[in-house]
This record gives sequence, C-alpha cells and structure tokens, in this order.
Amino acid sequence: MKQWAIRFLSYPIVFGGTAATILWATTQGLAYWPSVPLMALAGVACVALLERRQPYERAWLAGHGDTLTDSLHFLVNASVLYGSIAILTWARALLPAPAAWPSHWPAWAQTGAAMIVLDFGLFFMHWLSHRHHRLWLFHEAHHSSERLYWLNSERRHPLHAMMMGAPGFAVLLALGAPAAVISTGLAILSVHLAFQHANLDYSLGPLRHVFGVAQTHRWHHKRDYQDAQVNFGEWLMLWDHLFRTYRQPPGRIGPGQVGLDTPDAPSKYHRQLLRPFL
Repeated sequence: MKQWAIRFLSYPIVFGGTAATILWATTQGLAYWPSVPLMALAGVACVALLERRQPYERAWLAGHGDTLTDSLHFLVNASVLYGSIAILTWARALLPAPAAWPSHWPAWAQTGAAMIVLDFGLFFMHWLSHRHHRLWLFHEAHHSSERLYWLNSERRHPLHAMMMGAPGFAVLLALGAPAAVISTGLAILSVHLAFQHANLDYSLGPLRHVFGVAQTHRWHHKRDYQDAQVNFGEWLMLWDHLFRTYRQPPGRIGPGQVGLDTPDAPSKYHRQLLRPFL
C-alpha cells in the first residue's frame, strides 16, 4: 500500500501541495523572501527523502563522484535564480507596465500563465541548445551526470541557466507581468524540476504525455547523443508534441544508459564552467 501511495500520490501531493501553499502565501501578503524560497526548498527536500524511501534505481542512490559538483551547481544556480528575481523586481519597478497582462485574473491563473510563458522559453532554448554547437558546450554539463536524481536538476552552467530563462523573462516583462507573479512561477517550477530528474519510482499514468516527469525525461538523458534529441519540455510536453520531438519508447532507462559518450567531457565543476571557452 505504501509503495502504491508513493508511486501515484507523491507528485500530486508534494508538487500540488507546494504550489498551493506558495500561492496561498502570496495571496496572504507574505513577503516573498524568505517564505516562498523556503516552501520551494521544502518541496525539493520531500523529493530527496522520497528517493531514499522508494528509488527508481537503487544503484543511483550511491554517489558517482558527482555529489560535490551537483551541490556547487545547485548553490550557484540558486544564487543566480534569486539574484535574477531581485533584478527583475528592480526592472519591473523602473519600466512602464503595459496593460497587456491580465492583472484582473486571480493569482493562480496569473501564475499559471506566467509558468506557461516561461516554460515555452525554456523549451525553445533547450531545443536550440541541442542544435548549435556553441550552445551545446554550455548545456553539455547538464547531460554529463552518470545517474539521474533530484540534485542534478540544477546541474547547469550558470550562463546557460540565464540563457534558458531570458526569453520567458523578456516576454513577461514586455507584457507587464508583475515580478511577484513571475518569481512565484519560478519557485513552483523548481519543485517540478526536482521531480523531473528524481531517482524516484513514481508515475502520473497517462498524464506523463502532458507533464515532463521523470518517466518521460529520462529518455532525454540517454548516453547516445542522437537518442537524446527527444522530450525537451521542462514542465509541459505540449511543446514536444507540437515540435514532433515527443517520444515514449517501451522499456526503461537504467545504469550505464545516461550521461555522455564524449570521452573528454569534464566532471569537475570548475572545468565544466571553463568548457565552453576552451
């Protein structure tokens, strides 16, 4: 019974519960910092704990010499994210607010709309990064892990993290979206990304064709580069269906099947930062 509950209820309860709590906090007028980041971090921590309880692949519970690298990526990119939110808040206060944004919508609808805009920007830059060599060198670090688990959701070159977010940020600013709405959407998405890379035995059933969960995303991390040109979606799989990049083959992904087939790909954090410039 516990195994069934974790498999089918962990995502709706943890992701849905975290999203609902964050939205409630913002509508109650709680300051974004530190309440919303702490709520998002609590959601991510739940994913990490559930992995230990019911792993998808037991061999991936042990470190592969990657824990320090992933931890540094997580800390640096969290700083980049919240630094970007601070800049966004400052920019929103200085720039004129166009009337295009549906500010009369309830908070949950505005946040959902912002997440969709952000998600398409993330998808497009992700897709582009697999088609242009210079962008791929920035993105390569994300594919370098030999296992998939919650912490490498943020295994990204910090400059590439900014590139990924820039289109969505720009569109939302141009539309006049409030900084609070954008930052709330980003916090909720961070919990989903932990689930997307989680070493957790969970399932959304047929909804895996709609949301970018681990069951679908693992195919994107296949070691063979050509096999990995699928399932780019971060949150929604809608974009993959539209771009004809969605795939859900039979079978499962396991040890030895994820990572890179590039022999000179660096594994140390500082070398991954330098890689695009060498």
